[in-house]
Amino acid sequence: MEKLSRLAENMIGSEIVRLGNEINERKRRGEKIFNFTIGDFDPAVFPIPKPLEDLIIESYKNHHTNYPPADGIIELREAVSVFLKEREQLDYAASEILIASGGRPLIYTAFKTVVDEGDKVIYAAPSWNNNHYTNLHKGRHCVIEATPENNFMPTAEDIAPHIRDAALVCLCTPQNPTGTTLTKESLSAICRLIIDENKRRGAGEKKLYLMFDQMYWTLTYGDIKHYNPVTLHPEMRDYTIFIDGISKAFAATGVRVGWAFGPVAVLAKMKAFLSHIGAWAPMAEQHATAKYLPQKNLVQQHFSSFKTQLELRLRKIYEGLMALKNEGFNVDVIAPQAAIYLTVKFDLAGRKTTEGVLETQADVTEYLLGKAKLAVVPFYAFGAAANSPWYRLSIGTCKIDDIEPFLAELKQALQRLE
Repeated sequence: MEKLSRLAENMIGSEIVRLGNEINERKRRGEKIFNFTIGDFDPAVFPIPKPLEDLIIESYKNHHTNYPPADGIIELREAVSVFLKEREQLDYAASEILIASGGRPLIYTAFKTVVDEGDKVIYAAPSWNNNHYTNLHKGRHCVIEATPENNFMPTAEDIAPHIRDAALVCLCTPQNPTGTTLTKESLSAICRLIIDENKRRGAGEKKLYLMFDQMYWTLTYGDIKHYNPVTLHPEMRDYTIFIDGISKAFAATGVRVGWAFGPVAVLAKMKAFLSHIGAWAPMAEQHATAKYLPQKNLVQQHFSSFKTQLELRLRKIYEGLMALKNEGFNVDVIAPQAAIYLTVKFDLAGRKTTEGVLETQADVTEYLLGKAKLAVVPFYAFGAAANSPWYRLSIGTCKIDDIEPFLAELKQALQRLE
């Protein structure tokens, strides 16, 4: 085998990609699979807003096809500034906003900017890709094992013992993969830890930064509210790198328009990294988004319809799984709070099938796929322990008519277990 870089040879493969390949192979063979793995949207079920689509087409007709500025076109940065001010009461100037092709390059360059080799990165498990980004930057993993008692969110008490020499704390709320949120009190307590730690550090020392991924912040349900560090504690403005964009709010994952905002000095370095990578949002999509965001009525119409449809699916599946739990099956589920995810528990390891015993959680995952035709992503794909019985169920591609058949198939599969 050809010798490659140490990083390449030690790269950890994606469990989600592996599972996705198996699902595609089964579908190719003609199997009906209830695929709840994808943290994305089926455009046939959840298309992007029609006015945004029209504006993108118009932008291409107007030949907006050249390179954009490295930090994004001024019209979009100004539109984002107003959007944040009106909807989240966050006051960030266009010069404090950086545009990129979705959240991923912004997360990558945030790590690049503040994490040196050997630096400690604090993040919870499960959480999306923090383990991979830490690995890519040769950081020191400080993994907080989140628990269902805290809705799988890290707490200040969890973080406090590890904060003294950390470079970065990673938070995502609403969270991928759990669909849960940080409470006002919990987020406030974590902010106070970061503020106090930065006060303790000397003038020549690196600061401790918070990467605050709020890509799903517009998608909360019922009485659930989204809180952010800077509104709760204005001092956090100097230490918070926000990750945001249109990907989830407008079912526009493939449109690739994301933004970061935060300390100007940090964003300037992120911009420099982005300029070498070339991970800019496409020019036409930037112009279209800049024209769409200020249209308050159209945006509100989208959110009203979109969130209603998402919540309907989440609650139907939640109620169905709770009914199975109440019938005595070893399943559980956390009530929907936000995003497009449900946190579901299949505590089936050790149960017998006609083929043998489900010895590991991986066996449980395979059984659900093979017998219930149910594809969900295990939390061990998000850095949790290999024996964790919890899963992410995503409804971004879910048709309402598929919910009852999926629950019926699942019940039959559970009934077959001894």
